[in-house]
Amino acid sequence: MRYVKGHGLRTRSRIVEEASYGLRQRGADGMSVADLMKLAGLTHGGFYAHFESREALVVEAFVLAMDRTIVHWLNLAEELPPEERFDAFVQGYLSSSHRNDRAHGCALPALGADIARSSPKARRTFGRKFGEMIDMVAQMLPEMSSEEAREAATSAFATMMGAIVLARAVGDKNMSDDILAAGRQALRRRPAAGNCEHKEKST
Repeated sequence: MRYVKGHGLRTRSRIVEEASYGLRQRGADGMSVADLMKLAGLTHGGFYAHFESREALVVEAFVLAMDRTIVHWLNLAEELPPEERFDAFVQGYLSSSHRNDRAHGCALPALGADIARSSPKARRTFGRKFGEMIDMVAQMLPEMSSEEAREAATSAFATMMGAIVLARAVGDKNMSDDILAAGRQALRRRPAAGNCEHKEKST
């Protein structure tokens, strides 16, 4: 069978896109090459015509998921005043809708543990993309210095990822909701220390 020009690239893109959803839903360790190809409606026989290894597809799907997440966050941020962006980001991340939608949610809590068991190359790729996420969230904290904003953004991610993982893991909805609420409260924005001191002196 002859294919039109670009068929191979479109097929590869479809495999990566479907894998990005399936991996977030089921985890990388739970999916074989056959499983990943089945998501795109294909048999595993043609897998190596598109990818050099299973890990290569997993990493590419992970990067696609992270890139889409960053674009989504940026689009949401542009719709809000700068001072509201960080709180809105936290509220959206630690929401029941994000907890319940693994396939379309952030790849970090869904696949972070799987990537940690991958090759050094895969972990370096993860680190680079995670750095981009930190930079994006740090921009939501313009009142801080660059170093302080990156530290706060990194801390926020650690809190949010842990909260989402635990909220998904517990079998009790009320406990799960409490975990998300605790995470939101822990990251609630407060006036900078300098502003508080100024207000106290003014009163």
